[in-house]
Order: sequence, then structure tokens, then C-alpha cells
Amino acid sequence: MSRKSLAAIFVALLIIVLFPGCAKKQTDQDTPPPPEPSGDIYYVSPSGNNANSGTSESPWAMPGYASRQLKPGDTLIVRPGTYSLSVYDDDIILPTSGTPTAWITIKGQSGTLPRLEGSANLICAIDISRSSYIRIQNLEITSAAGKIIRDGIAGMEHDINGVLLEDLYIHHINEFGINISDVNDIRILNCRLDYCGMGGIGGPVGYLGGWRNAKINGCSLSYSGHFYRGGENPYDRPDGFGIEPSEGPIEISDTIAEHNLGDGLDSKSANTDIHHCIVANNRCDGVKLWQGGSKIENTLIYGTGDGDPTDSPWAGIVIGTEESGASFQIINVTLHENTERRGYPIYVQYDSAIPVTVLLRNTIIANAQGHAHFGESVTLAADHNLFYMPSRDDQVYANGRDYLSGELSLLGEGNAYGNPLFINPAWGTDGNYKLQAGSPALNTGTSNGAPADDLEHKVRPQGAGIDKGAYEQ
Repeated sequence: MSRKSLAAIFVALLIIVLFPGCAKKQTDQDTPPPPEPSGDIYYVSPSGNNANSGTSESPWAMPGYASRQLKPGDTLIVRPGTYSLSVYDDDIILPTSGTPTAWITIKGQSGTLPRLEGSANLICAIDISRSSYIRIQNLEITSAAGKIIRDGIAGMEHDINGVLLEDLYIHHINEFGINISDVNDIRILNCRLDYCGMGGIGGPVGYLGGWRNAKINGCSLSYSGHFYRGGENPYDRPDGFGIEPSEGPIEISDTIAEHNLGDGLDSKSANTDIHHCIVANNRCDGVKLWQGGSKIENTLIYGTGDGDPTDSPWAGIVIGTEESGASFQIINVTLHENTERRGYPIYVQYDSAIPVTVLLRNTIIANAQGHAHFGESVTLAADHNLFYMPSRDDQVYANGRDYLSGELSLLGEGNAYGNPLFINPAWGTDGNYKLQAGSPALNTGTSNGAPADDLEHKVRPQGAGIDKGAYEQ
């Protein structure tokens, strides 16, 4: 029997033992959606008065005042216009809690995006620290002419249960767009968080489990750190998404994280599932995972350094954990670097002796100056991947040895070397990472454990077989 056949059998057995559920995609959270509003409906308008009754004909004037009048099941509709927030804590939206069957809803009038403008070093525009079962929709939160407001939405030092944040535009905030320490059952849907000084979504270390049962879908988490009122930004690495150790699970899907001065998506949570995402042109790491049970799938990652050729330790994917025996999966990912910047495209447990397992499948890793690096403590199962580092012969370091361009079949079945022929690879600008005709990534992946669709939700396969990378042609 050939060495290639033995390697294929070994990889297949390794995958069965270490990743018995790899063929089953992690599903969306099973938590039921919030109940429909059932209580009274109140209104706030720039032309209203807080002495009014809050009805449609007699609206209140300030969202902060109005939020304090709500009972479980009630809805506050914010009419179009600009609302100035400057007085702590009178102006802050600070609702009481709903109940599991009667959530409180605060939302902009349908088809509009009322604007909350903060100033005077206000701690936040909306404080949900003591507010569970709360739904916030259709609002814009920003600073007033660049004046200081610290956070858009904050939730600190309490365990929050049941939060829906939907169709929000939070931008030009000094610290975090959304800043929460402990939360269970949070959904952040179709929100845009741009130009937040400390990060788009994040928070300090939680003491009650951190983030649990979190779903982020259809969001833009970009340009973190590019705005800071008061001079040069003092924050070292403002991430698009960056949370501290948490129980999870965390699901991030159909989301863009680009041009952040820190990492694109940095999750210290266990059971993080990142899929159908674009992580592009971030100054530091693209995707960073710290705890096991985590997966990257159908995701495009490119542009580390955001056009800056300075040598750096940043990489498109970084996995580093202190959890012995943690497992990670990378499936149908496209990872592109630029040879002008010296660095690894991916590294796992770079200098750690803590053992972990990694499944790498149907993935393209291309154009880095360094090789794909899997440290001495990593048990790697790799199959049907395409590597292309044209400036060097060693493509992968794993299992305590280098794998040269002509030896990749020894790493596992279906692994190969070749130019993926992207339509328009880029660095610092938008690229097109679909595959040209003749690409060695076309039809050469495996259906075993592959997702049923691609990054754009196109059904797999489209041709004679599954394509490697995030896109199916």
C-alpha cells in the first residue's frame, strides 16, 4: 500500500475519532423568538411634551422619560427626528424589565430611523443593565457633532436575559457600539456598527457566564478605532467583535467585519460558530478563536494589515487556547494574504504545549509570505485543501515537519498545491474571490462534512463536485 493511501486512511480514521459530528452543521439557536407585543402602545415625538399622556395624539418628548413609563408587554414608538441626550441619567433610555411572555419594545416608527445624539461624556444612550426581555429596533445612535458619548448600548454588572437588537445604526461612538458583560439569549440582527472607538460589539469580563446563546446575523462591524473624539485613539486593538471568555454558544452569520484597527472577529467564547461571513482588511487578526467547540465555515478572510506592508504577528486565522483537548473546525474557508506583508496566513498553538485538534477541509490558503503553521501540540486532520504560497516551497508546518508543495498529499487526501485563480484578489480594498475557469479548486473538494450551500447561500455543488473555498461556482 502506498504512503498516500496510508495517509488517506489515517486522516479518515482521525476525523471519525476526533470530529464525530463534523458532518452535522451547527444549527441556529433553538431559542424561540420573542413574543409579539401585547400591552399598551405609547409614543414619543420631538414635538411632544413629557407632561402629556404618551398617546399617539399626545406624545411624550424624550425617549429617556418615556422608557421609564413602560410596563411588561408595552411598546414605545419613537417618531422621526433627532433627540439630544446629554443629562445623566435623565436622558438615557433606561427601561424596566419585561417578562418571558411580555417583552418591552422600544422602536423607531416603521420605515424611519429616529436619531439619538449623545454628548457631555454621556455613559451611553441606552442602558439595559437591569433590563431583561427587551426589544430595541429601528434607531440610530451617534454622537452630537462629534461630541463625547461613551457607549451606544450598555449592559454591565448584571445578568441580562432576553435581548433583541434589530435594525440599529450605531456609529461615531467613543467606546463600544454595544458593550455588555453578561447576557443570555441575545440576538443582534441587521445592525450596522461603524466607527466606534473601542469596538463594534464587546464588553468586559463577565462574572455570570459572559455571553450565552448569542446570535449575530446580517450585521456590519467595521471601521472600529477610526473615530475617537479628543485626539488620537488610546485603544490598542479596537475589534469589530471582541468578547471575553464566555460559555457560549455564539453564532455569527452573514456578517461583514472590515477595516477595523484591531481584529475582525475575536471570540474568547466556547462554541463559537462563524459562517457565511466576510472578514476583510482588518489591521490585526482576521478571525481569532480562543476556546474549543468552535468552527469557521463558508467564510472569506483577506487583507490582513489593511494595505500596510509592515511586518507583524497578525494572521488571517489565529487559534490559541489554554483548554486542553479543545477542538476546532475550518471548512470551506477562503483565506488570502499578500506577500508584501511578512507573516503567517494561519497559526494554531504557535508556542503552546497544550494539545488541541483541528479539522481543516475544503479550504483555500493562498499568497502568504509565511506557511500555514500548526504548532507541535496540534493534532491536525487536513483533507481536500488547496495551498498556494508561491514565494516558498514549504506550504504547511504540521505534525512536527514541513510539507513542501509536492508533498501535500502526504498531509491528507485531496490536499494540493496550485494557484486558485481568484477573479480579483485585493489588499486594502474590496476583492472578488470567486474562482476563474480552470482553477484547481473547482470540483475538487469533498462532500463529506461540507456545508449544503456557499458563502452566498448558493446550493453546493453546482458542477461535478464540491468546490474548495467559500464560493461555489
